[in-house]
Amino acid sequence: MTDAVRIGVVGCGSVMQHSYSRQINNLKQRGQVETVVACDVKEDRRSIVTGPDYGYQRFTTDFEDVVTAGDVDLVLVTTSMREHAMVTRAALEAGKHVLVEKPMATTIEEAAALMELARASKGYLVPAPHVLLSPTYQKMWRHIHAGDIGTPYLARAFYGWAGPNWGKWFYEQGGGSMFDLGVYNIVSLTGFLGPAKRVSGFVGTAIKERMVEGEMMAVQTDDNVQLCIEFANDCYGVVTTGFTIQQYRNAAIEIYGSKGTIQMMGDDWDPDGYELWQNEEGAWKLYPESDPNWPWTDGINHLVHCIRTGQRPIHDPAHAYHVIEIIEKSRLLAKTGMIQSIESTFTPHSFAPAGGEEAAHLKHDRTN
Repeated sequence: MTDAVRIGVVGCGSVMQHSYSRQINNLKQRGQVETVVACDVKEDRRSIVTGPDYGYQRFTTDFEDVVTAGDVDLVLVTTSMREHAMVTRAALEAGKHVLVEKPMATTIEEAAALMELARASKGYLVPAPHVLLSPTYQKMWRHIHAGDIGTPYLARAFYGWAGPNWGKWFYEQGGGSMFDLGVYNIVSLTGFLGPAKRVSGFVGTAIKERMVEGEMMAVQTDDNVQLCIEFANDCYGVVTTGFTIQQYRNAAIEIYGSKGTIQMMGDDWDPDGYELWQNEEGAWKLYPESDPNWPWTDGINHLVHCIRTGQRPIHDPAHAYHVIEIIEKSRLLAKTGMIQSIESTFTPHSFAPAGGEEAAHLKHDRTN
């Protein structure tokens, strides 16, 4: 396909307006996309999304008008979490390509249905988050799978903040800190280390009430999480996440192997390069971020490229399903107190070796 990809969007809140729209406008300027139709339940967003900043040709309050439109190729789903699966399913059934924000579903059953539907649909399904597209992630993956840190034994992943004061759905059933935050870490760890076997840990609600949109509300889902994930060969990873973290200054991802350590600086959705320790060299190597402008919404660029070239997306719905199973089984262990087995599996995406030595790395020794 060489023509412009025609985009319809369902959900015109902040994620669409302030994040994905930047990439869409860039693609539009290059003649690669057209912004055709936008949908939101709030009628007052009509003038915003059809205005000059976004330029959608028409507006509707019914998502069916988007997924059934004959002049739409790609549906971007940026609704609240609970609507993701419903809209995505309808779009796939209509033969559209779909990018759905994380999580692609809020139950294992919904995720399984989407995974099977994606296999049969002529449209691509790209579930966020898009961490696998990050240059830093890909470089770290190559180090790990080239044996540069030996056999991985332990891993740690971290992401959190104090939580939003908008969007009550963040704190209602179908929301929660794992679906909003921890999902990044779990995608990263399973991408690096492969499918999980079991999950244990603690999942709770530390702050029982929150002020959201000017009103106090009861928190109905997780906001404070510490998980331990078992991978193959007795490798274990810890995920710390929650709407309970004020500030932090530590690596997003750390992986400890038999011959060294590799760690991602910044956050895995917004990396700031990585550090590599190899025992044989006895020093840390700092690799600055090669693309400081890499956007966490890069999935839309990737999907448009895949549609136009016929290339298969890096994203695998089976990986997204696996991550949702880990999250849902984590909530089950919180209720039962029992370690949960993970039944699903997937094949992690492999990245071909990069040509040449990576330039401009600095060495610093932390042993002194």
